[in-house]
Amino acid sequence: MKIVALSAVLLLLCLVAVSSAEEFDFFYLVQQWPGSFCDTKKGCCFPDTGKPATDFGIHGMWPNYAKCKTRGEVGGGALEMVTKRKKKCWPEYCNNGEPLKITAITDLLKGLDANWPTLACKSGKSFEFWSYEWKKHGTCSGLDQHGYFSAALGFKAQHNLTAILAGAGIAPSDEKTYFLSSIRDAIKEGTGFTANLECNRGAAGETQLFQVYQCVDRAGKKLIDCPLPMTGNCKDRVQLPAF
Repeated sequence: MKIVALSAVLLLLCLVAVSSAEEFDFFYLVQQWPGSFCDTKKGCCFPDTGKPATDFGIHGMWPNYAKCKTRGEVGGGALEMVTKRKKKCWPEYCNNGEPLKITAITDLLKGLDANWPTLACKSGKSFEFWSYEWKKHGTCSGLDQHGYFSAALGFKAQHNLTAILAGAGIAPSDEKTYFLSSIRDAIKEGTGFTANLECNRGAAGETQLFQVYQCVDRAGKKLIDCPLPMTGNCKDRVQLPAF
């Protein structure tokens, strides 16, 4: 009887692990403006491949819940995170035993170097950035390693945010400021869908457009209107600093 009970417990734990890797409602495809990343008191470092282009770069593609979950609504390994954070708004670290393998994304490396570069000063190796994003978010996506990174690259190529903003007269500048509503409207017109915006503070304290959160359906196939509002630490007017 003890063996049967133990088997039942192990089966239940396996089912919980599988469900945690799949239980989410949409993705945030997050792209960051390199000028805003670098123009802070902390600064930035270029990857070992050199200075990235003056273009939005992918930060990650993050599974997200449409409604944050409380302690009573989750189980398994998520319980500890809910205890620490009060609420759990996204799944993460769904399979720490599946590290990113460079052989799985060999044909994507050129595109990843150009469109998903690291700007952190830890190592200068973008593969470590991708590995972290895969470990924390990709393992919860329901996609394999190639599919996860390929999907993010595809969405970025389909809707080039830098070109969309430039077409609306919103170009990088250390002097000009732009209405946040104009940036939001330009992205909506250029992509067909509403996005969320996040700002940070420059070295001199100015408000800068930092990240654009586009929303993707749960299957990772198409853009959707973002279902959750985001305050994003922004003001009515923001800068898009030169890079």
